[in-house]
Amino acid sequence: MAELLEEHNPYAEPNWTEFERLCISIINQQLSTASAAAVKERVFELLDEEVTPESILDADEEKLRDAGLSRMKVEYMRNAAEAFQERDYSREGLSDHSNEEIIERLTEIKGIGDWTARMYLLFVMERPDVLPLGDLAVRNGIQELYGDGEEMTREEMREIAEDWRPHRSAATKYIWADYESE
Repeated sequence: MAELLEEHNPYAEPNWTEFERLCISIINQQLSTASAAAVKERVFELLDEEVTPESILDADEEKLRDAGLSRMKVEYMRNAAEAFQERDYSREGLSDHSNEEIIERLTEIKGIGDWTARMYLLFVMERPDVLPLGDLAVRNGIQELYGDGEEMTREEMREIAEDWRPHRSAATKYIWADYESE
């Protein structure tokens, strides 16, 4: 882990709004990093970089699909847009909620699962101790760093990550930065 701290800066991400970051997580679901980045770029360009609940709901479905979103992801983004119009999912609005409460609220939105909710905790809520072992890149990164690429159980990974408490979110970001640089 010490080598990663010297090699990478995982904090260079733009300052997205809460809704933009949720949309990015929806786009990233089950896609490679490169594919997700290309789709994100096309979707944001289609919306003139104004990714808001209103712009998602007003956007033509076929144009969103042409930008690379599946029919289901268009639906998920629209579900998220409607939810953001109905409830306060901002940093401030959720600041008094526990991680579990935030995950529960977000996963009530069809298309938002545990992985996407944990990305929200990491990137929007900036919670310091999130370990998203549901993320393939995180698991692969831990296996490369601590298991010489050999498969490890999630329990073994949790044991390794105990040393990172209460900063598992930072460790996760460094593992991603390393994994994505390869």
